[in-house]
Parts: sequence; C-alpha cells; structure tokens
Amino acid sequence: MNSILKIKNLQKIYHDLNGEIKAIKDITIDINENELISIVGPSGCGKSSLLSILAKIEKKSDGEIIFNKPNTKIGYMLQKDSLFPWRTILENCLIGLEIENKLTEENKKKVINLLKKYGLYDFINKYPASLSGGMRQRVG
Repeated sequence: MNSILKIKNLQKIYHDLNGEIKAIKDITIDINENELISIVGPSGCGKSSLLSILAKIEKKSDGEIIFNKPNTKIGYMLQKDSLFPWRTILENCLIGLEIENKLTEENKKKVINLLKKYGLYDFINKYPASLSGGMRQRVG
C-alpha cells in the first residue's frame, strides 16, 4: 500500500506548575492511502493532542511527522462545533477562505456546492441557532 502519513516516535509534553505531563508517548504509525482509522481511548490519553499536532494547531515535543503528499492539510471536527452565532451558515463556511485570503467567486461556488451535497443549501442564509446539532456538525 501507499503510505500517505508516517508518524515516528511522536511525543507531546505539556508543562504546568506541577512539572511535566506526557500527553503523547512515543507514537509510531503508518497511514495508507484510502485507509480509514479511528483514534479511541479514555479521556486525557492524547487523542485531541495528536489531532491538534497533525493539524498544526499545536507543536510536537519530539518525533517526526512525514506527509507523503505535497501540501497535505489535516482538519478535524471538534466535539462541540465552533460556529460563530452572528454569521450565517454560508459565512461560517467561508471564514477559512477569508482568513487565508483565498475567497474567490470560484471557491465560494465550491462551498455552495458542498452545502448542497450535504443537504444544507436551504439553510445558507440562516444562523447556527436555527440548525439541529447534526446539521451544525455538518456545517463545521
């Protein structure tokens, strides 16, 4: 199989007033193209830390992360959505493009097509409070 992501000896250590907390200890994994994986474990075992490191939200303490496809981006859905209540569904979906200065008419059309694909097109001008929890997750 063709490996798209290799994680070698990954570690994440947090520091607080009581010393060090090892959130991730020496994780090594290969993820192949078209492979579906799940990350499960008890609260506090490092699942969110791992995803945050892969998404470049947090920095690793040690180890190596190799993406075998150029310009690979990782994103993940938080348990609680982070939609802005004062922005419409469409505006929430466009915020990443706005931040990266990549909001073009072509990209906006792609987002609208995704909203159609996921059954959210009829809600593009509504606000998050008017959506069900599942719909909010899809928007996120």
